[in-house]
Amino acid sequence: MLFPLKALLYSDAGGMFYEYYSHIYLIPLVSAYLLFIRRSEIWAEVAYALPFGLPVVALGIIGYGAALAQGASLDFIDSVVWQIAPLLVAWLGAFLLFFGTRAFKEALFPLLFLFFVVPLPTDLMDTFIHALQVGSTWATALIFNLLGTSYFQEGFVFQMGKVTIEVAKQCSGIRSTMALVITGVLAAHLFLRRPWSKLILMLTILPITVFKNGLRIVILTLLAIHVDERFLTGGFLHKSGGFLFYIPGLLIFGGILLLLRKIEK
Repeated sequence: MLFPLKALLYSDAGGMFYEYYSHIYLIPLVSAYLLFIRRSEIWAEVAYALPFGLPVVALGIIGYGAALAQGASLDFIDSVVWQIAPLLVAWLGAFLLFFGTRAFKEALFPLLFLFFVVPLPTDLMDTFIHALQVGSTWATALIFNLLGTSYFQEGFVFQMGKVTIEVAKQCSGIRSTMALVITGVLAAHLFLRRPWSKLILMLTILPITVFKNGLRIVILTLLAIHVDERFLTGGFLHKSGGFLFYIPGLLIFGGILLLLRKIEK
């Protein structure tokens, strides 16, 4: 599994996708920590499960072989996807084989959490990015209207006097959305108990991301209009200030989490 990941993270063939998957480094550490804190439950009863584990291992190995055979016909990202996913399936099968069904059930979430190292297929990633562009554009227009700011809009492009902006792919917020999804899954598992509350928490991620993106675009645009155009062309807030706008989104998300915990109790 390390070789496809190394190709993704350290090869120029990964292109801009490297930026989307910088979280991959942390996923195994988080998974290992989750296994550690539940070690007494996971390894309370260990036994071989040959009839269950061996077929899963075989399925993963076959899938990996098929991915290697089809690698030449796939683009770089999709090739990495179909190599890593079967290897993770084989890893799940090996865990089941050597530790048994009870340990596997207790360790299921940490094991499945490892699948966050698998990149999204190219077509699916493009679909998500486009959806975020549409949502961010809508949020930007809404905030401009609430502020009474005049603008002309055509698709993803806004024009306000001399300033023209486009809600491009880089402005979609895909990285912060992926980070919030991973954070949300982890928070729901650790702090919530009811399936309905976990579902509600996950459903808030898209609106929070869209609002946060729209707010960032509006603030940068107004700063460019009234202060300095470099806020849009090369300023720190435009290039590297995404984390500053991620904080309010995370605070909103945390507030919803606390509310759901209170309702559960």
